[in-house]
Formats: sequence, C-alpha cells, structure tokens
Amino acid sequence: MHHIFQRHCHSELPIAVKGEGVYIYDQTGKSYLDASGGAAVSCLGHSHPVVRAALHQQIDQLAYAHTGFFNTEKAIELSEKLTHAAPGDLNHVYFLTGGSEAVESALKLARQYFVEKGELQRSQFISRKQSYHGNTLGALAVGGNELRRKPFAPLLMPTEHISACFAYHGKDASESAFDYGQRMANELETRLLEVGPETVIAFIAEPVVGATAGAVTAEEGYFKRIREICDQYGILLILDEVMCGMGRTGTLFAHEQEDIQADIVTIAKGLGAGYQPIGAMIASSEIHNTISQGSGFFQHGHTYMGHATAIAGALAVINAFEQEALLPRVQQAGEILQNRLSECFKNHPFVGDVRGRGLFRALEIVADRDSKKPFSACSKLDSQIKAKAMELGLICYPMSGTIDGKNGHHVLLAPPFIISDAQIDELTEKLFHSVDTITQTLFKEGRY
Repeated sequence: MHHIFQRHCHSELPIAVKGEGVYIYDQTGKSYLDASGGAAVSCLGHSHPVVRAALHQQIDQLAYAHTGFFNTEKAIELSEKLTHAAPGDLNHVYFLTGGSEAVESALKLARQYFVEKGELQRSQFISRKQSYHGNTLGALAVGGNELRRKPFAPLLMPTEHISACFAYHGKDASESAFDYGQRMANELETRLLEVGPETVIAFIAEPVVGATAGAVTAEEGYFKRIREICDQYGILLILDEVMCGMGRTGTLFAHEQEDIQADIVTIAKGLGAGYQPIGAMIASSEIHNTISQGSGFFQHGHTYMGHATAIAGALAVINAFEQEALLPRVQQAGEILQNRLSECFKNHPFVGDVRGRGLFRALEIVADRDSKKPFSACSKLDSQIKAKAMELGLICYPMSGTIDGKNGHHVLLAPPFIISDAQIDELTEKLFHSVDTITQTLFKEGRY
C-alpha cells in the first residue's frame, strides 16, 4: 500500500517506468499504445530526443528564475513564435503552468480590462453547456460539465450557459447544418439581451469541444456569427484551446480553421507535450494596451509561471512541429484515423457517431443507433471500456455524460502526432475489441 491520494481511491494502477515513442511501458514490461496522449497532452510521444536535450541543457544552465525579477531569452523567443503564428493581433503571451491557470488568468484579465475602461458593471460570463474549462473554481464556474460542477456548485460564481453546438443531438432533420449553427449561435444574442449586454464581460468556448462531449466541432459559420455578436454588444471572445490547440486539429491554433480572431486564447497540454507543465494565455494588443496605458499592472500571478525549464521544453516542442512538418502530418494522419474508425465501426450496432478534426477524434457509444438512445447512465460503460483497453495494451479516454452531463458515453482519441499508419491500425483494432467486448456483454446481460 502506498500513500498517494489517487483520483479514484480504490483503483489499482500499473506502475509506469518507461516511455518510447507512442508507447508507455509498465514495470512488468507490458506496452500500452497511448491513443489519447494521456489527456491530449503527449503530442510528440514519450521520448522525443530534441525536447529531452533542451530540458537537460536548460536545467544545467538555469532551472528557474522568478518572473517578478527576470525574463529569459527562451521565453522571449517562444512568445515571438506563438504571437507570430496566432491569428490577428494576439500579440501578448502570459506564461503559466497549465490549462486551469490559463483560463483563470483569462477571466481575470477580461474583468480587469473593463475595470481599466471604467465599465465596472460588467461582471458576468456566458459559456456553453457540455463544455469544460478547468477544475479551479473560476474555470469550473464557466464550464458546463455538470458532473464536475455539482459538488462545488455553492462555491461557483454565477455564470450563464447557452446550448452547445452539437449537431448529432441538436440539429432538426428539417434544417441545414448551417442553419442549425446559426440558430445555436443566436442563442448568445438572446441571452445577452435577457441579462443585459452591458453587464457581460465575455463569452468563452472551446473551438472543438474536448473531454466533456468528445471532439465536437461546430457547424461552418457558427463562430463567425459568435464573433459578430460579441462585436455588436461589446463583449470579449475567449477561446479555450487548452485541449484542442497547439496542432491537435491540424493547425497550430484550432480557431484558425474558423477564420476568426479571439480577444484572448488559452493554451496548454500540447504546448509542453507532457515534458514539463506549462500553459499560456495570449491576449490582443487592445487588451494589453488598455492595461499598459492604465494601471500598468495585471493584478494576477503564480509562483511557477514562465518557468525557465518548462519554457525551454515548450520552445523545443514548437520547433519540432516546424522542423518535422508535423502539422501537415496531423491532417493526413487524422484523415487516415477517421477513415479507419469509420470503416471499422460502420456496421457496429452500438457506435452512433465517429467525429472530430485532425488527431482529435471520438466515438459516441449508443444503445440504439436509430434513436441515438444512450446506454444506461449506471452501466459504467466508460470505465469498463477503459479497463478492457488497458488490458489489451491501449490507452484511450472514455467518458460518461456526453449528452447532458449524466447520459451518454464516448471515447476520446488524441494520439501523438508521430503515430505511424501501422500504429493507427493497431489503435483501431484494439479499440474495436475493447468497445465491442464491453457493449456486447452489457447488451446480452440486459444492462443497457
């Protein structure tokens, strides 16, 4: 018995001892294909030589210097790379240690922006149901993951939530995909008029919804309409790319594919590729200059923000994307993965949808394909699929509550960008056996 306070107190987890490419090995020597990158983190696999060398070099030179006293050359270089690649005038990077920190920072910066402008009445955020923005209290408040929110509801600031743009469950048969997307986007305007647009700070959303609903993309034109509404009513647009950004969907920033610009973007996970904890918030020049020309001080900070070693690792990660042409590979491999999954599960009675973008894909598991009826919420389908996959040497990311926080199940996939075609075949085969074994067993036992 050990003294680790685990996420699940009664789980018996294998001991990881080595990483090599897309595989993690436990102390018995068993290999696991990391088909979810942990939680969409390990985009370069587990032993990238250039990143490891960059970390060693930085530790030998300078492991840490507090950002209240120093900058580092690599932090300046990384900020230049990120802002050069970001759409529009997202020109100022605030480095942190993870996704929740990045979202908390974005919320506070958005509020301070309006305080500096003298608009102190702005105190509310609007976000979407079936979203996830982190586990700290502010991030949890703006998130729409009901399972995670429920125990802490009395502690959370009031937040308005509108419907998710989730065509598989929300689109009427009589409307086009475009019309559905516009209808969902227009919910933002309706809610703004209900609460008073002058009281709202920002709308926050994931360009591609991650773990809560499973790689859900918005319909074409949805985010353009959202941007129009934000501009019309003078509120900020915060895009949370903690999970879907940094190349995961085939472009460095996921919202590049929506042809819009955000006011603030949050990133993490793939930025450090798992080699060191790091996140960042990127703000527009308008927001930065308002602070700079006002108080001159963003009233926020964390001890380990801009950590020199983490910055060095992240810079090596971004350089690897460029030098190894990995973003085109994400697009290519993503199509291969989508095609393999679609072919493998096309006749499966319990797989209703195969979706996503780039190397960010998901299966939605249903008890009936025609009606889209989910398996019972108490079936523990997600945990059983995860256990079976681990038994077969596959790491995937099954979740429950896909539809409304209680009902529905999906399996999220976010493999490393370096995955080969043969490894995609291995992933698909093991995933099929995991999903098929558990769903067929539950069906035969009448637990659906």
